[in-house]
Amino acid sequence: MNKDRSTLHDPIYIHKTEAEIDVEVSIQYNDGFNETVESFVNVINTTEGGSHLTGFRMALTRAINDYAKKIGATKNGDESLVGEDTKEGLTAVVYVKMPAQNLQFEGQTKTKLGNAEVQPIVQTAVKEGLDVYLKKIRAMPEP
Repeated sequence: MNKDRSTLHDPIYIHKTEAEIDVEVSIQYNDGFNETVESFVNVINTTEGGSHLTGFRMALTRAINDYAKKIGATKNGDESLVGEDTKEGLTAVVYVKMPAQNLQFEGQTKTKLGNAEVQPIVQTAVKEGLDVYLKKIRAMPEP
Protein backbone atom coordinates (compact mmCIF):
# COMPACT_ATOMS: atom_id res chain seq x y z
CA MET A 1 0.00 0.00 0.00
CA ASN A 2 3.00 2.29 0.51
CA LYS A 3 4.81 1.07 -2.61
CA ASP A 4 5.32 4.49 -4.18
CA ARG A 5 5.58 6.45 -0.94
CA SER A 6 8.46 7.35 1.33
CA THR A 7 7.81 5.54 4.61
CA LEU A 8 8.87 6.84 8.01
CA HIS A 9 9.43 3.44 9.71
CA ASP A 10 9.10 -0.29 9.21
CA PRO A 11 5.56 -1.67 9.41
CA ILE A 12 4.20 -2.26 12.92
CA TYR A 13 2.43 -5.61 13.15
CA ILE A 14 0.02 -6.40 15.98
CA HIS A 15 -1.69 -9.75 16.52
CA LYS A 16 -3.90 -10.88 19.40
CA THR A 17 -6.67 -13.40 19.93
CA GLU A 18 -9.30 -12.93 22.62
CA ALA A 19 -12.72 -14.53 23.10
CA GLU A 20 -12.60 -16.28 19.69
CA ILE A 21 -11.85 -12.95 17.99
CA ASP A 22 -8.56 -12.80 16.12
CA VAL A 23 -7.19 -9.29 15.56
CA GLU A 24 -4.39 -8.46 13.13
CA VAL A 25 -3.28 -4.91 12.43
CA SER A 26 -0.47 -3.47 10.37
CA ILE A 27 0.46 0.20 10.67
CA GLN A 28 2.96 2.33 8.80
CA TYR A 29 3.28 6.07 8.39
CA ASN A 30 4.55 7.78 5.24
CA ASP A 31 5.50 11.35 4.46
CA GLY A 32 2.24 12.03 2.61
CA PHE A 33 -0.87 13.79 3.82
CA ASN A 34 -3.52 11.21 3.00
CA GLU A 35 -4.80 8.40 5.18
CA THR A 36 -5.16 4.92 3.69
CA VAL A 37 -6.93 2.45 5.96
CA GLU A 38 -8.43 -0.85 4.84
CA SER A 39 -10.60 -2.93 7.17
CA PHE A 40 -11.79 -6.51 6.87
CA VAL A 41 -13.87 -8.99 8.84
CA ASN A 42 -13.54 -12.66 7.85
CA VAL A 43 -12.09 -11.54 4.47
CA ILE A 44 -15.07 -9.24 3.83
CA ASN A 45 -13.91 -5.73 2.97
CA THR A 46 -15.75 -3.45 5.39
CA THR A 47 -15.44 -0.27 3.35
CA GLU A 48 -17.64 1.66 5.78
CA GLY A 49 -15.65 0.45 8.80
CA GLY A 50 -17.54 -0.40 11.94
CA SER A 51 -16.78 -1.28 15.53
CA HIS A 52 -13.36 -2.80 14.74
CA LEU A 53 -12.21 0.37 12.99
CA THR A 54 -13.54 2.54 15.83
CA GLY A 55 -11.55 0.48 18.33
CA PHE A 56 -8.43 0.83 16.16
CA ARG A 57 -8.73 4.61 15.87
CA MET A 58 -9.36 5.08 19.59
CA ALA A 59 -6.33 2.95 20.52
CA LEU A 60 -4.07 4.68 18.00
CA THR A 61 -4.93 8.13 19.34
CA ARG A 62 -4.61 7.06 22.97
CA ALA A 63 -1.27 5.26 22.44
CA ILE A 64 0.26 8.23 20.61
CA ASN A 65 -1.02 10.65 23.25
CA ASP A 66 0.39 8.51 26.07
CA TYR A 67 3.73 8.28 24.29
CA ALA A 68 3.84 12.03 23.60
CA LYS A 69 3.29 12.70 27.31
CA LYS A 70 6.00 10.21 28.33
CA ILE A 71 8.61 11.83 26.14
CA GLY A 72 7.56 15.35 27.07
CA ALA A 73 6.18 16.33 23.67
CA THR A 74 2.90 17.30 25.33
CA LYS A 75 2.10 18.21 28.89
CA ASN A 76 -0.39 16.29 31.01
CA GLY A 77 -3.83 17.72 30.45
CA ASP A 78 -2.65 20.80 28.56
CA GLU A 79 -2.31 19.49 25.04
CA SER A 80 -3.69 16.34 23.53
CA LEU A 81 -3.72 15.02 20.03
CA VAL A 82 -7.08 14.22 18.51
CA GLY A 83 -7.94 11.52 15.99
CA GLU A 84 -7.38 13.86 13.06
CA ASP A 85 -3.80 14.42 14.22
CA THR A 86 -2.99 10.72 13.91
CA LYS A 87 -4.41 10.27 10.40
CA GLU A 88 -1.93 12.23 8.30
CA GLY A 89 0.31 9.82 6.40
CA LEU A 90 -1.27 6.77 8.07
CA THR A 91 -1.47 3.51 6.18
CA ALA A 92 -3.10 0.63 8.02
CA VAL A 93 -4.89 -2.66 7.58
CA VAL A 94 -7.27 -3.80 10.31
CA TYR A 95 -8.37 -7.44 10.06
CA VAL A 96 -10.70 -9.28 12.40
CA LYS A 97 -11.61 -12.95 12.20
CA MET A 98 -14.50 -14.17 14.30
CA PRO A 99 -17.07 -16.97 14.31
CA ALA A 100 -19.38 -16.47 11.34
CA GLN A 101 -22.50 -17.18 13.37
CA ASN A 102 -21.72 -14.12 15.54
CA LEU A 103 -21.26 -11.62 12.69
CA GLN A 104 -23.58 -8.63 12.67
CA PHE A 105 -23.33 -6.24 9.75
CA GLU A 106 -25.20 -2.99 9.37
CA GLY A 107 -27.15 -2.95 6.12
CA GLN A 108 -27.39 -5.61 3.45
CA THR A 109 -24.11 -4.81 1.72
CA LYS A 110 -21.96 -6.07 4.64
CA THR A 111 -19.73 -3.00 4.48
CA LYS A 112 -19.94 -2.02 8.16
CA LEU A 113 -19.39 -4.27 11.19
CA GLY A 114 -21.98 -3.79 13.91
CA ASN A 115 -20.69 -6.12 16.66
CA ALA A 116 -20.17 -3.81 19.64
CA GLU A 117 -18.15 -6.43 21.54
CA VAL A 118 -15.39 -6.25 18.92
CA GLN A 119 -14.50 -2.60 19.61
CA PRO A 120 -12.91 -3.06 23.07
CA ILE A 121 -11.07 -6.20 21.93
CA VAL A 122 -9.50 -4.39 18.97
CA GLN A 123 -8.86 -1.32 21.11
CA THR A 124 -7.02 -3.34 23.77
CA ALA A 125 -4.99 -5.32 21.21
CA VAL A 126 -3.87 -2.21 19.32
CA LYS A 127 -3.13 -0.16 22.44
CA GLU A 128 -1.05 -2.95 24.00
CA GLY A 129 0.78 -3.60 20.73
CA LEU A 130 1.59 0.06 20.17
CA ASP A 131 2.68 0.52 23.79
CA VAL A 132 5.17 -2.34 23.38
CA TYR A 133 6.41 -0.95 20.06
CA LEU A 134 6.78 2.62 21.33
CA LYS A 135 8.53 1.45 24.50
CA LYS A 136 10.97 -0.51 22.35
CA ILE A 137 11.83 2.41 20.06
CA ARG A 138 12.18 4.73 23.05
CA ALA A 139 14.79 2.39 24.49
CA MET A 140 16.77 2.31 21.23
CA PRO A 141 19.98 4.35 21.15
CA GLU A 142 20.02 7.46 18.97
CA PRO A 143 21.80 6.94 15.60
